[in-house]
Amino acid sequence: MSLNHRDWRLAQGIVDKAGGAGLLIATAESCTGGLVGAALTSVPGSSAIFDRGFTTYSNEAKADMLGVPFAMIDCYGAVSRQVAKAMAIGAIERSRADIAIAITGIAGPSGGNAEKPVGLVWFGFVRRGARARAERRVFVHGDRDFVRAKATTAALTFIHSALHTDD
Repeated sequence: MSLNHRDWRLAQGIVDKAGGAGLLIATAESCTGGLVGAALTSVPGSSAIFDRGFTTYSNEAKADMLGVPFAMIDCYGAVSRQVAKAMAIGAIERSRADIAIAITGIAGPSGGNAEKPVGLVWFGFVRRGARARAERRVFVHGDRDFVRAKATTAALTFIHSALHTDD
């Protein structure tokens, strides 16, 4: 999947703003499989702001790499508000980052149900020293690549907006 112009501009804005503020970013990605980290690192100068990316596609990886409790995954499911927030917290705790974004979702074509449809994506976000928060989106009317692309754009938009709220 190649980076579209809008995503590249968002990533450029993130690199510029985070770099100017001296902030480091970490990603914790499941359904996007590293696309957010790839978008950020496509921008020249990203080494100044991108600390690391965790690609935690399996539940075991979420637990091993980010410290997400298996009991939480069993109780709420890997695609949930609770797990998205725990992924973001795990990323901030296991990095030098000031900001962490986490993405977990159901890209399809299978795996969804009435409660958690294909296209459901949860985003977790945390700044070091602050409370984690989560946001839910459902991207419908598209295939697997569509869901992953929309989730990547949404994650970049979320980071970009969070960095620019102080302006």
